[in-house]
Amino acid sequence: MNIGILGAGNVGGTLGSAWAQQGHTVFFGVRDPQSAELDAVLQQAGPTASVVTMAEAVEQADVVAVCLPWPATQSVLQSLNLKDKTVLDCTNPVLPDFSGLEIGQTTSGGEKVAEWAAGARVVKVFNTTGSNNMGEAMYHGHATFMPYCGDDAGAKQVAAELATALGFEAIDAGPLAHARLLEPLAMMWIWLAIKGGLGRDFAFQLVRR
Repeated sequence: MNIGILGAGNVGGTLGSAWAQQGHTVFFGVRDPQSAELDAVLQQAGPTASVVTMAEAVEQADVVAVCLPWPATQSVLQSLNLKDKTVLDCTNPVLPDFSGLEIGQTTSGGEKVAEWAAGARVVKVFNTTGSNNMGEAMYHGHATFMPYCGDDAGAKQVAAELATALGFEAIDAGPLAHARLLEPLAMMWIWLAIKGGLGRDFAFQLVRR
């Protein structure tokens, strides 16, 4: 599968590298493809990954993962042609000081992404845990929880397959409007990691009776 990653920071770099190591062709889309800071990402990802412009990443991709800082998300997405693309929204509308979410309850970051990425099939996924868990999703031999939501069944299936391949237990959390639920869950993980004293080495698991 050809996967475009918008952004090559902690989340984008980890997801893209993991998928590249599984044999997918990964295009890291960034503002400056010549930046030396990207050398470490490419070294980790291996030979099936490359760094290109954001427009080139979208053009060559079957699936596009949005891994941008929230303040940059609107302008970047509105500058790209994402019509008919499967788009994985991995962002969270977190305030700069991590004190809460910029929007919620009556809308969500996922719904705004669908608005800005006109014509795309958007799935909210890879937003409820830290980037460290995206590279190592198993805890003591058990898969950790990765909910996803969206309005297109085919796009959701792609998201589930990519999440499962990384070691997550992918759980269908309903329509895209349920991003209003997943983004506060992400905020809880962030609070526990940063202010709650747990650090980053924990994840949520789904336990069944």
